[in-house]
Amino acid sequence: MSIQIYWHKKNFATQKAERFFKERRISYQSFDLKRHKLGKMELEALMRPSGPRAVLDLLDTKVLSHPVAYTQDRAIIIDYVLMNPRFLVSPIVRSGSKVVIGFDEQQLMALTEGAS
Repeated sequence: MSIQIYWHKKNFATQKAERFFKERRISYQSFDLKRHKLGKMELEALMRPSGPRAVLDLLDTKVLSHPVAYTQDRAIIIDYVLMNPRFLVSPIVRSGSKVVIGFDEQQLMALTEGAS
């Protein structure tokens, strides 16, 4: 099982997600979105389970001051996030087609069942 953690800032939630996997000795790949640019297909895969607005960091005042925070249009959200990944919630954890947005220990436990 391949687990990826996408993040744009090392905030408390990102650190908790990394610690969650380290404590359970589950290997993961960490992607700093300042260095690793998301592709359109990759971003769509992250949005698919929860919808396009779920990946936006709607608690960040800079994101809320931008028009992308108030649209439901998937294509517009994708275009803005590809240009500026700091609009994303940090972290986003993916394993195959399963995605956990932010840090949610119960969802991460479900995601990692059977992982080693």
